[in-house]
Amino acid sequence: MELELFQQHSETRWEIAPHGAMRVPAVIYADEGLIRDMDHKVYEQICNVATLPGIVGAAFAMPDAHWGYGFPIGGVAAFDADEGGVISAGGVGFDISCGVRTLHTGLLSQDILPHKQALAEALYARIPAGVGSTGNIRLSHREMEAMLRGGARWAVEQGYGEEADLVRTEEQGCMADARPEYVSDHARQRQRREMGTLGSGNHYLEVQHVTRVYDARIARLYGIEEGDVVISIHCGSRGLGHQIGTEFLREMVVAAPQHGIHLPDRELACAPIHSEVGQRYLGAMRAGINCALANRQILTHLAREAFAAVLPEARLSLLYDVSHNTCKVEEHLIDGRRRRLFVHRKGATRALGPGHPDVPPPLRDAGQPVLIGGSMGTASYILAGTHESEERAFSSACHGAGRAMSRHKATKKWRGRALVDELAGRGIIVRSPSLHGVAEEAPGAYKDVSKVVEAADRAGLAKNVARLEPLVVIKG
Repeated sequence: MELELFQQHSETRWEIAPHGAMRVPAVIYADEGLIRDMDHKVYEQICNVATLPGIVGAAFAMPDAHWGYGFPIGGVAAFDADEGGVISAGGVGFDISCGVRTLHTGLLSQDILPHKQALAEALYARIPAGVGSTGNIRLSHREMEAMLRGGARWAVEQGYGEEADLVRTEEQGCMADARPEYVSDHARQRQRREMGTLGSGNHYLEVQHVTRVYDARIARLYGIEEGDVVISIHCGSRGLGHQIGTEFLREMVVAAPQHGIHLPDRELACAPIHSEVGQRYLGAMRAGINCALANRQILTHLAREAFAAVLPEARLSLLYDVSHNTCKVEEHLIDGRRRRLFVHRKGATRALGPGHPDVPPPLRDAGQPVLIGGSMGTASYILAGTHESEERAFSSACHGAGRAMSRHKATKKWRGRALVDELAGRGIIVRSPSLHGVAEEAPGAYKDVSKVVEAADRAGLAKNVARLEPLVVIKG
């Protein structure tokens, strides 16, 4: 993008003044290099978001922002329902509550290395991955209903984890006010055999080791040190979430003009929060969040089984679980007063600061863990939420590297077999059912995650704590 489009307020804050139908400014957090490399579509989309009714403060884009459906991926916007604020399915995304959870193992790098191959095979055998992947769990109608209401709590009650996992999960593992009755039979059918599966695209399970600690105090509160081995799981609500998004987007395209809302782009389809469609979508979306939380909880159970078979001394305890495709009701300080807002985060992570009551102790003293996934074969990061992020972006931060190239272009440039061999030469074992999928997710198809994290840190959105590098990658 051209820098002339922005007013630069700091090294990492770039503002677009309201113009045309914009109700508020638009702000992108990034350094100059990241801004220049962003597609112009990010500019168009974040300006369009700023036109929506009831938007508060500004429309924000994170350092990993790239083109998405309606909202840019990496987009954040908050709406006041009492001022005509809207809910947008495109502002949440199709993979509702896609997120990352990271687990301690109690092991060090040297404990893993002699068993890396066996561990990779054990994980690959137990973790269903790939397009249309299905697992061994078959949910009856009653079980589906309970899962959509109970989330990870339901999964723990079924024996797929432990109570301690719920304490370290957003919403304590269960999103309140879910309304399964608003989830269609088609969406349920798509999910009936997909619980405990990774799916495809950029989803993964990685065994990683901590290669650098940037903030020793926070790392100590998070229980991580250099050399530690951790596991990160990245996935979401699979077919159910996608179907919810698809169906409600169709409804919202019709509903918007009926409520006098002019859409600058059909993909921004939305409905007033207080409307009948808006309320039904919120209920269904919250059920989708619970589906994703339950899915990651079951995958945690399967990972524990794999480790128990190869390295029984491992103790897999949860560091934290965060989502990055949601709309949540939160209170934020706006112009000196607390306001109840519906905060959309699409490809963005909540980043609550130190002392926030929604962060469990002892993590509360450091701020919420912000888990940033890299692209296949590159580093991931653990950050911590900050006080400043509340004022700067409704306590939000980036969620990953962000694509720099389409999947189609990636498959033209790279071959999956060559990538697997190249990563093996670097000591990274990749297991995937699809070499085509590996090519789509080539590291070079993404932005440099280190630069994205550095920009988020410098912008005060989240504080860099530790760098993780992969040893084993299970890829969809």
